This record gives sequence, structure tokens and C-alpha cells, in this order.
Amino acid sequence: MHFLDDALFPENQDKLVITAAPYGPKWELDDFREDLPLTMEEHVQAAVDCYEAGASVLHIHVRELDGKRSTRLSTFNELLGRLREAVPDMILQVGGSVSFEPEDEGAQWSAEDARHMIAELDPKPDQVAVAVSTKQMNITDLMTPDTIAGTSFERPEVWEENREMVVPAGPSWVEEHLRRLQAAGIQPHFQVPGIQHLEKLERLLRSGAYTGPLNLTWVGIGGGGDGPNPCNAMEFIRRAPEGAVVTFESFMRSVLPINAMAIAMGMHTRCGNEDTLWGRKGEKITSVQQIEQLVRIAGELGREVATGKEAREIYKLDERYDNVDETLAKTGFSPNRRPGQAGFTHHA
Repeated sequence: MHFLDDALFPENQDKLVITAAPYGPKWELDDFREDLPLTMEEHVQAAVDCYEAGASVLHIHVRELDGKRSTRLSTFNELLGRLREAVPDMILQVGGSVSFEPEDEGAQWSAEDARHMIAELDPKPDQVAVAVSTKQMNITDLMTPDTIAGTSFERPEVWEENREMVVPAGPSWVEEHLRRLQAAGIQPHFQVPGIQHLEKLERLLRSGAYTGPLNLTWVGIGGGGDGPNPCNAMEFIRRAPEGAVVTFESFMRSVLPINAMAIAMGMHTRCGNEDTLWGRKGEKITSVQQIEQLVRIAGELGREVATGKEAREIYKLDERYDNVDETLAKTGFSPNRRPGQAGFTHHA
């Protein structure tokens, strides 16, 4: 991406897309019961509240009534159906880390198919978050004693489970996952925690494993992703192609400063209790309050907040590309090297 002399003027930037992640699957209910939904009605109300506060994208997970993360397709299907009625303008984005379990007695799925089943959701979501390489997901790297005080993470077994978390995304799995999502008409939203993952994603586009618009989230959460270091974020922006749409994601009390950077630079933001429970030191903040905070900052900078319809246009949700060449051209990558071509490749 390139910054020209007038790149920081809000009139030259896309309207701000705010992604809300209000379902906090890693937290236990008692960690912040005032803001973590349990019943289906609470899940829907959280979406409505986030939309009314200014969010145009909803990052979705679901809890069962016992408070644990749901792994049932039927539960996700029920929520998606209700959300289509309650917040029809929101972009519905399902978190891609869920491994579904068969609900029919005696049925068995392989570990790989358990994650591929996300493409079978009905009604289908607009997007699914996709990792393109296996990565460590050790969120405890950015947790300090004051941010886990009074939460389930004070229990050694919870801390250790999250410290050792890994998101498997090997080459064969990723290629098959992208094939199934594209066949279902679901847009992948790529979770990219560093330059090496961005390079892997570029190879997938150059090979034809994915043909379509390029929506990226820079994952600055530490523990296998980038740290919340402004230099990391700037290098990611520098390396991202001109046609990509970039959202920033961070963790705990780094969420607000990272999002403030994103707003100023024309990127997009993500917030909610999945990413942090904390505002000022020692003070909890709800998902809605986090959205309202970003809306205020955007207002001070003169940057308008995107509606659901405008976010759909920014993400190019309705665009499909026919082949590798069109994908590379539309996303801003240089074309593939032609047979016999020598030297560096360049734009046509």
C-alpha cells in the first residue's frame, strides 16, 4: 500500500468499517456476565446493540446453555437465521476456529472435515475467518496480572490450555477449505498474523487456490502472531497489495491504541469482548462501549463510519473473479512471471 501526501485526509479514505466481536468464547460467563451472552436471545440482542452503536460486521461464535463454546451446526444455523432477521444489514462473519461435531448418534467426522463443515452452514454467513498457515495462538503472551485478575485465567488449567493453543492450517487443509467456501459463495476473510503468512497467502492467489477480493486482518495479538508494535503494523501495510482491505486486530489493552492507529491511517477496526474486557486500567468496558469509543475517535478525525451496505461495497462481497490473472490484477499484486520472462515482474 502507498501513502501519498494527502493519504491521511479522511475524505481520501474509505469510510470506517467496525467489526464487533461480542461473544468472547475464550472467557467464562462469570468473567464479565454483564456483557457475555448466554441465551440465543442474548446473542441476538448483542448483535442489535453492536449494530446500533456503529458496527457493520459481526464476528460470530455461539455458546451453549451450559456456558461452553458451541460446536453444533444447528446452534450456529439458528443464530444465523435469527441474525438475518434482526440485523439484515450487518455482514455476518463466522470465526473459523470452530470444529463442529456430528449431532447424529453414531456419526463420525474426521478432524479436517469437522472444520470444513463451516461451509455447510445454512443460512450461510457472508464471511468466514480463515488462517492460511498453522500457528501458535498463545494469547497469554499479552496478558498481565491486572488483566486476568478476577477471571478464569487465574486458574492454572485455563491459563495452560490457552498458552498451548495451536490453530492447525496446513497446506492441503487450507486449499480444500478455500475450495469449499468459494463453492458455497462464502467470502474468506484472511487472518494474517505476520509477513510470512501474507507471503503464503500470495502464493495461494498465484496458484489459483483462491480467486476473489482480498480482505485481510492483521493479527497483532502476540503469541504466534505479530506483537502490538506499530513497526509491525506499518510493515504489514507496506507489504499488503494496493487492492487489499486491511483491518487491525489486537488484544487486551492494546486494542484501543492499535485501533486508533488504524482509524488515522485509513484502515479498519475490530473490537469487542473477544479481544478485551478492559478499557482504562482496572476498568471493564463492554463491546458496545468499545464501538462507541471508536465512533467518537473517528468523528474527531473527520472519518465517517460505514453502514452495512457501504461495508459490503468496501469488502467487495458481491464480486467474484474468474481466474488467477484477474485476481492478481484486482488485488494489486504483480502478474505471474510468463515463460521465458527474465528480471523482476512488474505491473502491466
